[in-house]
Amino acid sequence: MALWKETGSNPSPSASGTPAAGGPSTVTELHGKTPERAPEPAPAVDSTRRATPRAATTESVIAAELAIEGKIVGGGDVRIAGRFKGDVQVDGNFRIDPGARLEGQVRAGVVVVGGELQGNIDAAKQLDVLSTGVIVGDVKAASITVAAGSRMRGHVEFGWDDKHAAVELKGTSRSV
Repeated sequence: MALWKETGSNPSPSASGTPAAGGPSTVTELHGKTPERAPEPAPAVDSTRRATPRAATTESVIAAELAIEGKIVGGGDVRIAGRFKGDVQVDGNFRIDPGARLEGQVRAGVVVVGGELQGNIDAAKQLDVLSTGVIVGDVKAASITVAAGSRMRGHVEFGWDDKHAAVELKGTSRSV
């Protein structure tokens, strides 16, 4: 007697092509062990595409012709080419294109400012301020790159990781 039977509409046929009456209908019932399967063939590789070291991410874009007010929260990359009023919190990268404008707070892994930002930035890894970038607000990032011609007004903290921040805040309470 078998421990399990194959489910489905096609039981294993006998030599005559039909299931034997009252007879075993799977290989397991015949031999008392699970049949071995051939390995799945590898998927075909498209030689026109290059392999990327990280998984492909989706980029959400606010087009240059749009003006939106609200809040952006989520994963993936976000790019603003138009105007946005509200806070942005994404797990991926965030970019403000030249000519674009954002009024609100930004929290993202990597932030690139080519347009105008009125609000604070908290970048986990990197902030790049392009030559066309304008920031009016406070900035905190692990690393900052500032191009000649860019402008900024506010307080800047960089080069501090979580280990350094914990030592700095030891003995003090801080609300987030």
